[in-house]
Amino acid sequence: MALHSRICEIFNIRYPIVLAGMGGASVPRLAAAVSNAGGLGILGAAACSPDELRAWIREVRSLTDKPFGVDTLLPASVRREVVDAGDATVDSGRPSPKELLGDCQAFAADFMRQEGLERVARPRDDAAAARGPAFFSKEFFEAQMEVVVEEKVPVYAAGLGNPGPWMARLRENGTKIMAVIGSVKHALQVAASGIDVVVAQGHDGGGHNSPIGTMALIPQVVDAMAGRIPVLGAGGITDGRGVAAAMMLGAEGAWVGTAFLATEEAGIQQFQKEVLVEYGDGDTMVSKSVTGKPARIIRNKWAQAWIDADKQPLPMPFQSMVAGPVLAAATDARRKDIAPGFAGQGMGLIKAIRPARDVLEGLVAGAEAALAGGERFR
Repeated sequence: MALHSRICEIFNIRYPIVLAGMGGASVPRLAAAVSNAGGLGILGAAACSPDELRAWIREVRSLTDKPFGVDTLLPASVRREVVDAGDATVDSGRPSPKELLGDCQAFAADFMRQEGLERVARPRDDAAAARGPAFFSKEFFEAQMEVVVEEKVPVYAAGLGNPGPWMARLRENGTKIMAVIGSVKHALQVAASGIDVVVAQGHDGGGHNSPIGTMALIPQVVDAMAGRIPVLGAGGITDGRGVAAAMMLGAEGAWVGTAFLATEEAGIQQFQKEVLVEYGDGDTMVSKSVTGKPARIIRNKWAQAWIDADKQPLPMPFQSMVAGPVLAAATDARRKDIAPGFAGQGMGLIKAIRPARDVLEGLVAGAEAALAGGERFR
């Protein structure tokens, strides 16, 4: 049984397998490798400056002549008013995020001292700190989108938020558009904008995800789309059986992240790839300690420290200013216990670090076998 669906026609790809746009991991060489293998590679460009994003897009084009995409964040909760709230209290009697920033940074500095971490200077971190809350602001996202439009990328994926305001300009370029959602309500909102594909990502997935489990979310979103817009299943899908399961629930393909983290081409550190092989299904947690939004990460001391101190992380984008120096230092020191990275609950299925092509071909072969094997239940 050949793995094929409307997703293949929409994106002009061989297999309905899409690389999740994972920040820091879905770099040009990984996106190109997935596209060259017959899937759709997506750049995880949320933290890229406009110049970096343009360079990434051009690098992918130098590595593949196949379709590819760009993923950025357009979270409704990160707007100009959130940044402005740094100068005044949001609610009477409650300090603003900016007023709490110093205390949280002191907490982070204490943590670093206790763990023997030394601050490291990194151009991107320093630039982000210099921009302050303007990083991950409305203006930041708009500047990224100008690059996406100007470069006429084949596919755009909104990792968070509704791409509606840019639809007309993207359509003029022939860009295909999808959005990652975590509820039926959000699916209906983005569908009304006229997007091509909805990505239903459940609670099982790594990174920012939904409070709704993958098995429950996919069929409800499929029903809500009523065949008008195809759905990609996402969240804990790490092998071909997961792809097949998503398709049996009504999805027409899969958006896959964690499985591609443990690849030679992924942009994360080697020690973080090793963690994916060594750890299992129970070694993840959902925490706001990295970005300020709930995200599934591999269990670590930094996230646990906030729980032990009964301390609330700041909202996006302020928490990134707190966590950034800690995680940069821990990454530089190769501390698996502090900076192991993001991962979904399917992590326990990863047994080795492999080329991205091998991972994609394994997903396809496993899905085809699982779907064909379903005949035995008839």
